[in-house]
Amino acid sequence: MPHDHHAAHDHEHRHEHHAHHHGHGDLDWAGMAPLLEAQAELFTPLYERALAWLAKQQTDPGLVVDAGSGPGVVSCLLAETFPGARVVAVDGAEPLLERARARAERLGVADRFGTLAGDLPGVLGDLDYPADLLWASRSLHHLGDQRAALAAFADRLAPGGTLAILEGGLPARFLPRDLGFGRPGLQARLDALEEEWFAEMRAELPGSVAETEDWPALLAAAGLGHPHTRSFLLDLPAPTTDRARAYVAASLSRMRDGFGDRLDATDRATLDRLLDPDDRASVHHRPDVFVLAAHTVHTATKSL
Repeated sequence: MPHDHHAAHDHEHRHEHHAHHHGHGDLDWAGMAPLLEAQAELFTPLYERALAWLAKQQTDPGLVVDAGSGPGVVSCLLAETFPGARVVAVDGAEPLLERARARAERLGVADRFGTLAGDLPGVLGDLDYPADLLWASRSLHHLGDQRAALAAFADRLAPGGTLAILEGGLPARFLPRDLGFGRPGLQARLDALEEEWFAEMRAELPGSVAETEDWPALLAAAGLGHPHTRSFLLDLPAPTTDRARAYVAASLSRMRDGFGDRLDATDRATLDRLLDPDDRASVHHRPDVFVLAAHTVHTATKSL
């Protein structure tokens, strides 16, 4: 799948919208920003629960960094969760940071909100002082050497600071196994194609290093201790909202267009029906569309 799918769907198949911080300058980030923002907003209930859990670990941070912030939806949630903190949104796409600043202004947190443009992890060296909480949501897996990136993240933590990475979880589900047409099990087959695409994406990154995705072990290798892991659920049952339907349509559209010839003819025809606004069996109209997703957050702390 092309790399803008993280953007566009985002969150939701497993490897969402965080292409934006890695210098894909050929993408129209200004054009994609509203969709990215809407999709991140859809997942706000999940993020709020994750951040409430984080707030029990890191109670009064002075500096909070969102590494790979996109348009700043989570950055602003971090500002709300930690009202005494300064929050810095870090991303490689300036148009997305413009959205983040505008959002902070609308929400009344602009006086303690900043942005930093550049590619991870090196741009973190431009922070004025070390972070008490560094949040990285699905940005790490777009860096070729994840072990080295985690070490760089850890290096920018203040003593006692917490690194929180959102990686993994479960593939999202939108539809029943049997749709009433096509072959049952469409989403499971799309998951398999996504896994193939993701492996190829990782292999093609500059400086790519194959790594066992044992995140607590990798955090320990970065010199961090007191690991914690927890998963958070987004459960938007059927019949769902128009915003959720739009997200489902964007996700399936990106997969249909991105997987190309890897899709067999039957599944492509099924996706065409699901995405046709004039078809009553499409995700735009059918009553059984839902969004069910799980994201996993791993944390560890720098020793005092």
